[in-house]
Amino acid sequence: MAVSAFRVTQLPLLHQSQVTVARAARSKKMIGGRRNLKGFVISAQYSQSQDLFTSRLQSRIENLPKLVEDIVQTSINTGPRGALRLVQGVQAFLGVGGEWLNDLSKSTRVSGALPTEMQLGLLSPLYLRKLFERMGATYIKLGQFIASAPTLFPQEYVEEFQNCFDKAPPVPFEEIRKILQEELGRPIESVYEYVDPAPLASASIAQVHGARLRGSQEDVVIKILKPGIEDFLVADLNFIYVVARIFEFLSPEFSRTSLVGIVKDIRESMLEEVDFNKEAKNIESFKRYLETMGLSGQATAPRVYKHCSSRRVLTMERLYGVPLTDLDSISALVSSPENSLITALNVWFGSLLSCESFHADVHAGNLWLLRDGRIGFLDFGIVGRISPKTWAAMEVFLASIATEEYESMASALIQMGATNIDVDAKAFARDLEKIESIFLQELDTEIVVATGSGRTAVAANVAVDERQMNALFLDLVRVSESYGLKFPREFALLMKQLLYFDRYTRLLAPNMNMLQDQRISVVSNRRKNRYNDSFN
Repeated sequence: MAVSAFRVTQLPLLHQSQVTVARAARSKKMIGGRRNLKGFVISAQYSQSQDLFTSRLQSRIENLPKLVEDIVQTSINTGPRGALRLVQGVQAFLGVGGEWLNDLSKSTRVSGALPTEMQLGLLSPLYLRKLFERMGATYIKLGQFIASAPTLFPQEYVEEFQNCFDKAPPVPFEEIRKILQEELGRPIESVYEYVDPAPLASASIAQVHGARLRGSQEDVVIKILKPGIEDFLVADLNFIYVVARIFEFLSPEFSRTSLVGIVKDIRESMLEEVDFNKEAKNIESFKRYLETMGLSGQATAPRVYKHCSSRRVLTMERLYGVPLTDLDSISALVSSPENSLITALNVWFGSLLSCESFHADVHAGNLWLLRDGRIGFLDFGIVGRISPKTWAAMEVFLASIATEEYESMASALIQMGATNIDVDAKAFARDLEKIESIFLQELDTEIVVATGSGRTAVAANVAVDERQMNALFLDLVRVSESYGLKFPREFALLMKQLLYFDRYTRLLAPNMNMLQDQRISVVSNRRKNRYNDSFN
């Protein structure tokens, strides 16, 4: 019994030992298995990474000849002017770099800490804008493009480049005379009875002179492309294109942002602006629209004199009037500034679909009340073209702003914006409502201050409103991008013009709701049907 008992008591112990040994063996085997599994996973991940790297490398090797071909061809097209622009670029870089170093020294002496803007160096919005201004025409226009495209560029840069001034010293009149004679192919005295040597305006690309035609004695303005501008544009745009191609080649991330596509858009826009034949066509198209719609008695654009115009020279009828921001002068010309504004709005809104292109730069210098009471649209160097799809969404968006229907507003923006993800429309609508409520609180405060301080304060209030409206638009873009939306550039162009009109409304008709007033037709059914018929 004792032996039996012993055996019985020992058997479980012996069995436990065997189990422990067995478990240990199995555990060791499992650990080894996990190690093998982990090794397999690592191996698989390495293999996938290697495959991805190989795939990208193969793609780059395949695309390399095309990249080299593009660079060589672009260099050939640029020619020796590229070397000249390089020297000018270095001079501009050194000049702005000197400003940055000077500001850096002052900043460290005062506070000891280095502001974020100083840390970015010449890539900060402020110093990059200064560099663009020093680099001249191409980069000033590029800066203006950045300021008008918040859907493409960071908010800080959009805000800073709104201060990118397009001013340049005038070209001596002897050079202007030489260009006129070359372009017209005859002495200027045979075309113009008089040309004012002092320019009316001088910008980076062109300057404008007053003149009088021989024979008809009509007052005209002559817009002349400055000498060498085309060479600078070609060299600069080719350089920007090559940089964009290299970035896209080195990093697929840039391909997804359509960097080269954006550069091509900028290139097309700039080259169109320096071809005065195209501007002349834009003017004639707008005048045809006015005639077709029976609006010539309410608005006009300058007549183009083709016999003394070319690609580099544009001779136009001289219109006399005042900007829509000059309330005193407008009140002296017409009894109801509000009616004049309504006319301007109806004409511009109608052109969106009934004209081949719409005026995309209606700032105060380009939109006048003329002495005869009509609205004058000037300078058609920058125009926009809107697709039916974008306008359909834009109409809903504008109607939603007027009625404060935020879900409808969100749906319209979702329809307009390019995205590959599902958007939470209700959450988006709530965020839009928050933006507008904050904006309206700030705006109401400004209006109260302006109302109690007379006309001068109203004019000052308008300037504040423009900054606020730009801030509102940037907030709109920022929130939309947080939902994965990317808007077409035409949306930004349209919104910028609406901000200008909002500015005029607050000055000339402060009690009018631009989007709800029944006297303003955003797009009438008759015009819409005519536009749709042209596509069918």
